[in-house]
Amino acid sequence: MSLEAAVSSFQQLQNSLQTVVEARQRLDSQLSENEQVKKEFSRLTPNNQIYKLIGPVLVKQDQVDAKTNVDKRIEFINDEIKRVEAQLRDISEKMEKKKVEIVQLQTKAQQTTQVPTS
Repeated sequence: MSLEAAVSSFQQLQNSLQTVVEARQRLDSQLSENEQVKKEFSRLTPNNQIYKLIGPVLVKQDQVDAKTNVDKRIEFINDEIKRVEAQLRDISEKMEKKKVEIVQLQTKAQQTTQVPTS
């Protein structure tokens, strides 16, 4: 593989890493929001009403359903975080291997351009 191709491949990995990091940040934000909602739900009495915003309309929702939905969302987000963390580890490992490959290619290129002195 040429040095240019290796550098290009490394840059693609960097772009992928950035995309996955942004996804991880969004998931953290969603998890935080849903945990806050769950915390608020824990303060409700059976007489409190829950409304869900659907488009421009507030729709009445059953407390049990609302709590179940939030719990499922938290579970889903946690599963997604695990998946994204695995992607981050995978991309980081590939980047490290690519860095080593680039250094080796640079070293090889420098060695072939050096003129032996006599």
